[in-house]
Amino acid sequence: MTLMLTSVVSLAEAEIAVARGADIVDCKDAARGALGALALSEVAAIVGAVGRRRPVSAVVELPHDVLRARRTVEDAASLGVGFVKFALPATPDVGAIIDALSPLARSTGLIAVLFADLGPDLGLLPHLAQAGFAGVMLDTAHKGKGRLLDYMDIGALSSFVAHCRVHRLQAGLAGSLEAPDVPRLLVTNPDVLGFRGSLCHGHDRRDQIDPEAVTLIRDLIPGGAAARFANAAASSASTIPETGGGGNVDWSLVVGHGYSKGRERSGEADLVFVRDLVIPVEIGAYAHERGRMQRVRFNVEAHVSRPADTDDMRSVFSYDVVIDAIKMILAAGHVDLVETLAERLADSILLHERVQAISVQIEKLDVAPGAVGVRIRRERPPETAKIHRLFPGLDDVRETKPKN
Repeated sequence: MTLMLTSVVSLAEAEIAVARGADIVDCKDAARGALGALALSEVAAIVGAVGRRRPVSAVVELPHDVLRARRTVEDAASLGVGFVKFALPATPDVGAIIDALSPLARSTGLIAVLFADLGPDLGLLPHLAQAGFAGVMLDTAHKGKGRLLDYMDIGALSSFVAHCRVHRLQAGLAGSLEAPDVPRLLVTNPDVLGFRGSLCHGHDRRDQIDPEAVTLIRDLIPGGAAARFANAAASSASTIPETGGGGNVDWSLVVGHGYSKGRERSGEADLVFVRDLVIPVEIGAYAHERGRMQRVRFNVEAHVSRPADTDDMRSVFSYDVVIDAIKMILAAGHVDLVETLAERLADSILLHERVQAISVQIEKLDVAPGAVGVRIRRERPPETAKIHRLFPGLDDVRETKPKN
């Protein structure tokens, strides 16, 4: 399950974030850059007010000095935050700093931030894992000069998340993310998506949070705090544990977040298509086709159930999702057959609940004077539309429910 992290600059914003469904409240001074530290007094006030309802993280600006860096993290951790976030310095002593912070990881979740626009050193992941860090977040250092997806494509981000999984690190993605980015990034299965600018009035990260903007992003991310405690609430009338907010779960909200069948117009469908997309692909069953690229043309049509509302991103199945699915499959490496590629692409797109049918045509352009390939059509079996497909983590919650 992917959690929503909302960066706030004040107690008032923290209350808005909690009320509108953010899973993690992140204390950060947006006026001080990508990772500006909020005053410790303000962090303490936020922890005191919302810390029993949501996990709180605090950004610190790490000095390029081993002992001072440790004291800085200790000061923030002493306030009772669940996580401390900081950018790892790109200096020769970064390893020594990681080792110096390692003892703190026993009591506080340490989150290392790497910048996608500054050439992140993913070779640090094993060291961070060995030192006991809780996770790694990819962000952008230069706000206003590009989003995360401008620097790393879906294939690279999926690889980052997968590497974090291998090393048992939580994987976070941030960096001027906007509403249309959410469905694209969800397919990489990150643990956390982080937001600031897209939640603010006028998308100005230095302005105040707009409650409606928070709700929009919240609705685009299935599950969240409600889904994590859905089973406990459904089995008793007790309140949800304090870390997830109070009250009983409204199952229409759990199943909803923009995906509820009740928001669709019965019998109506839209056609979302990608046409004549040509990409170099390593494909082919012959020996001479291995280790070389050849041009492949993709034409994809997705039949998508028509939503009742079409005024914002909650109602949109984007063609970007189709293109991203192609790139993710290709990032896995050589494919022998176009038929295999077409089947994988169809299966991937049909994972999205509103896609009812998919047509995929794939053509190899460099093996004949014209084009050769395959065209398939696949439809969604009715029995696949189950709640666990929307919320992959929900079964884990059921399995860990305390026995009476």
